[in-house]
Amino acid sequence: MRKIVLFVFFVLMLAEAGAQMKKDILVTIKNPRQSSGALSETISISWKAIIAKMPGLKAGNIKVYNESTNAEVPYQIEYSGLKQPQNLLLKASIIAGKSIQLRIAEGKSAIITPKVYGRYVPERKDDFAWENDKIAFRMYGKALEPTSENAFGLDVWAKRTDKMVVDKWYQTGDYHADHGDGLDFYSVGHTLGAGDIAPVIEGKILFPKNYRTWEILDNGPLRFAFVLKYDEWDVAGRVVKVSKHYTLDAGSQLNRVEATFTFDEKKGALKVAAGLVLRKEPNPNILNDKNGIAGYWEPEHGADGILGVGTIMMQPKPEIVSTPEHLLTFVNAKSGKPVIYYNGAAWSKGGNISSSKQWFSYLEDFRQTLTEPLIVILK
Repeated sequence: MRKIVLFVFFVLMLAEAGAQMKKDILVTIKNPRQSSGALSETISISWKAIIAKMPGLKAGNIKVYNESTNAEVPYQIEYSGLKQPQNLLLKASIIAGKSIQLRIAEGKSAIITPKVYGRYVPERKDDFAWENDKIAFRMYGKALEPTSENAFGLDVWAKRTDKMVVDKWYQTGDYHADHGDGLDFYSVGHTLGAGDIAPVIEGKILFPKNYRTWEILDNGPLRFAFVLKYDEWDVAGRVVKVSKHYTLDAGSQLNRVEATFTFDEKKGALKVAAGLVLRKEPNPNILNDKNGIAGYWEPEHGADGILGVGTIMMQPKPEIVSTPEHLLTFVNAKSGKPVIYYNGAAWSKGGNISSSKQWFSYLEDFRQTLTEPLIVILK
């Protein structure tokens, strides 16, 4: 009789554990802002928090759906270059003061179409290129340095398709003309381009050489993240090294950048600047915001249209200065501590931003999403 009781107890314990493991999670996401541009935002939910409520849940056996419509919601498991899941990433656009409810459950999700992509491009002199459904970028590598094409800063590729174009454009090599999905007409040269960062000493930008190594941390479908590392170089008598951790999310015009400078701090902090190259043509369309937002709506590039570029500095007390060549945002970097900021661009023919007013409003709304983030509640 005792064996039967123990067996029944064991079965009940297993059933209870199974019920706990299969329990859904209700996710309430609130927009706390009084006003908002209703931008597409990325929601990051700690994987540990999810596992605490659904023990035994596997990263390959999860689905997310809208509580109201029952429609499945695309997601990404973020690894950040590690072996174990770190976060669950979701996308949402929520009106100010409103909320939505999603449900996390066990099950096989539908195939999610990638909205981001990137790779090392050895066939084009060590380029590193990446994109999302709005815009594309590239940084230049070592093999470009000895050529007449050598450039340094962040390059922009203008897109008007939500499809991934990097592989197609490199394969054809014909990406300086618009064949319906966009083109590359942004000029970088030896500048900071569309928001790269470097030390500035006595008004002079001291560039390193182009990046030397790369590592992809996450590759979609909603977030692409990678790290570029540079060789050390001399900065006014100090040896400096830098690594740049880039993150680009689906639906965003801007990258998140963590630029970590390493140097001897005996001489104090290192003055660095994120910069936007300015064109020679007169153009008053510059945004210099006290909250660390720098924006530039470029002169029209003939039939190609116009690019808007911008940076948002998240470090305290940034100083924005306009020079003949750049719009620079200065901060003091500490050795080993990342300078966190955002950079990116929008194209007048891209379909959603077509004027300086819209571009500057986008930058201001984007910053608001950073200072007043969405509230996530798990039940």
